[in-house]
Amino acid sequence: KGRLMHYNTALRAYGAKRLEEIESADILVGIPCYNNETTIEHVIQMLTHGLAQHYRDRRSVIFVADGGSTDDTREVAKEFQIKPWQEKVVSIYRGPAGKGSALRSIFEAATRLQTQACVVVDSDLRSITPDWIHYLLDPVLKKNYQFVAPVYVRHKYDGTITNNIVYILTRALYGKRIRQPIGGDFAMSRDITRFYTEQDVWDTDVARYGIDIWMTTHAITSNYRICQSNLGVKIHDAKDPGLHLGPMFRQVLWTVFTLMEAKEAVWKGVTGSEPVETFGFDGTMEPEPVTVSPDGMVEHFKVGYGQFSSLWRDIFSEESFAAIQEAASTEAKDFNLSTDAWVKILYELAATFHRWKVNRYKLIDVMTPLYYARVASFVRRTLDMSSVEAEAVVEDQAGKFEAQKDCLISLWDKGVK
Repeated sequence: KGRLMHYNTALRAYGAKRLEEIESADILVGIPCYNNETTIEHVIQMLTHGLAQHYRDRRSVIFVADGGSTDDTREVAKEFQIKPWQEKVVSIYRGPAGKGSALRSIFEAATRLQTQACVVVDSDLRSITPDWIHYLLDPVLKKNYQFVAPVYVRHKYDGTITNNIVYILTRALYGKRIRQPIGGDFAMSRDITRFYTEQDVWDTDVARYGIDIWMTTHAITSNYRICQSNLGVKIHDAKDPGLHLGPMFRQVLWTVFTLMEAKEAVWKGVTGSEPVETFGFDGTMEPEPVTVSPDGMVEHFKVGYGQFSSLWRDIFSEESFAAIQEAASTEAKDFNLSTDAWVKILYELAATFHRWKVNRYKLIDVMTPLYYARVASFVRRTLDMSSVEAEAVVEDQAGKFEAQKDCLISLWDKGVK
């Protein structure tokens, strides 16, 4: 991989000049986007209403950070009329393509305007309401929190990467029960936005692929005051786990493991976990169902087993490999890769990543079929459950990861075999 070009700012001259004209603001709402012409207007409309409803007395700026959309995203964003006392900036960011550069430009804008609070929301949201602004901002503006993570009312099969990897690892490693460490909608105080802009991460792969988990992890490990806010249902352009989640899985896992290396001194000293305070929406709603095809995922896994089993035998302990082998010979209708097996597999993988200094991308690639096996098992197990019952399965899994943390530390220090 060639060294990515180095950018000392993600703001272009036009954006910087607009910010100079605005001078200062209390609230900045950032929207990272790329080719979202069908949803961006609705998002801006809900934001302008929310700001008018809840923070009419505060100076607010809506900042659209676009990745060079080839559709009419920027035109739609520019033309939409916000309240006359609010400001709007629509700008293409500078830097490597991806959400990281978009967020960098948003954080720089917030820092230049010396805002009290900065909110970021996804550009493909269909379920955002004016209340989201209130739910996200209030803990920062009124309760002195520095980082607000989102909680959504989600269908049991929406967020399989979060449920089977990111939530449980973040919780077991760093001791905070942040339910959506890679949610796209969050709020931050002035000091943490400045902290983020100063980190040397923006020209790296982590910024391109794993910025959400990077931010959450840094918020925890740098001891910022963290809470979460329930936003109700999140409906966005949903992805079928069988089709789209392979690449995302690889990117997220790569970042989680890279952060484990950087933060080793922190997580080795953490035992157990504690809940974080939760604000926001407190009703119940039934989320839209997400369809999944466990048979397709089992098929992915079996094809992977055919390709990678000899390498897996080398990487994993005998016990873990035996569990994989057994799963590979099971019919789709009875398919199961147990939670206990999954805990060991994921921990052994982290330890292997730590030992391998070269070709780590390859290691993550050969892991993907095992992830499909785990999701297929989770789907099978929760098929007849409500989303609330399925949540108990996720919690049980999180508890098992915490209980086996000593095992992770010894694998990390000594190696798997």
